[in-house]
Amino acid sequence: MRQTLSAPARSRLSCLMADQPTVGELRKAALITDAQIEAAVKAFLEAPFTDAFPIADGLTLNLARAIAEHAASAAIADMSSSEAFRRTMVRTAILLARPESA
Repeated sequence: MRQTLSAPARSRLSCLMADQPTVGELRKAALITDAQIEAAVKAFLEAPFTDAFPIADGLTLNLARAIAEHAASAAIADMSSSEAFRRTMVRTAILLARPESA
């Protein structure tokens, strides 16, 4: 689900993007929703090589790089790990990732 940002939200986003915030920081500022984060988690689990996921209006996230750069990438790649564990680790990696302007 794609969310269109209001003018005030776009203004806050512009200020935040100057500092290149994490997905978690953008969520805290209410610029990215839990549903958008969950969509990114699902997209990665279905297609781990996704490189330009539109996480929010005007923002993309390289999911493959976000996961690869996370400390738990080996645990995420371990197919013997439970689905719940892998999903949690992917979500954590996404929250710590820094999206780019589209």
